Amino acid sequence: MPDVPDSEHDDEYVDRITNNAEVLKSAWQGALEDMEALADEREDEGWETVTMMAGSTGTQHREAGDDDRFGLVFVVPKNHGEEFTEVFGDKEFPEYEVFRREVDGNVFLVVEYRDPETETAVFVAAQYELRHAPGMVHDAEDAGEFYTYVQKLDGTILGVFKHDSHEKFVPYAERIDDWKPEL
Repeated sequence: MPDVPDSEHDDEYVDRITNNAEVLKSAWQGALEDMEALADEREDEGWETVTMMAGSTGTQHREAGDDDRFGLVFVVPKNHGEEFTEVFGDKEFPEYEVFRREVDGNVFLVVEYRDPETETAVFVAAQYELRHAPGMVHDAEDAGEFYTYVQKLDGTILGVFKHDSHEKFVPYAERIDDWKPEL
């Protein structure tokens, strides 16, 4: 789990989340619907698809944890993990697209990983808070690459995707250190 910096605005943060619960719930539902619609489009084109909802999404950076990982960590339920493992197997997913929307400091995204050779696509719907992203973004800038992980709740990594950049996931990294929620 990433370190969560202490904030003098904790009470304001709780109030903000509480007051926007319906908006955030609607945004999450929208991400799930978008994922299913995108998967349906691929299936109509003859592709095999897998859709997964991340039960939790972590913004991993090198200073948080015992390893050198950084990027987004999608924690998936056991049933989705088994389906993902069957499809991930020995395939390569050289193409990807990120569909994202921000709502009050929360990023709701759908990531599509594509293997054109086998016409297989994996879709992951996830959500994370921008306030946890600076360490992850700085590691990506230093390394010149970005990673996304699919893992089980017990920490077992089921798959790793390497990306050339974090820009599709966090497109305005130059502002990430100054990002503050609207109060």
